[in-house]
Amino acid sequence: MSRIVITTDKAPKALGPYSTAIQTEQFVFCSGQTGIDPATNELVGEDVESQTRQVLTNLKNVLEASGSSLSLVVKTTVFLRDMADFPKMNAIYAEFFPKNPPARSTIAVAGLPKNAQVEIEATALKK
Repeated sequence: MSRIVITTDKAPKALGPYSTAIQTEQFVFCSGQTGIDPATNELVGEDVESQTRQVLTNLKNVLEASGSSLSLVVKTTVFLRDMADFPKMNAIYAEFFPKNPPARSTIAVAGLPKNAQVEIEATALKK
């Protein structure tokens, strides 16, 4: 059984002792992404919409670096600082998963790294 660490310059570096993603024979397990722009290492904005868009762009780039894609995502977990932002996050999320979206859980949390509004992790099939 293989275990390959996935990294890319098109997504932020890990903020701690963890891998951005791990690829196995069948799956790609992506650590949670926040709305950090990999070029600046800063959050893209204070609103949940811009951060959600950046989060999903980061996940897309990590998955593509592994040879997978958003269309192969089977499960996501969304962490929101404020559940009142759910409709705004959901609208952006729907843009990235327009057909046959993956299974998903959404959880309200007390805080996120860099005071982010949203974090999303994903598990995808390997191509």
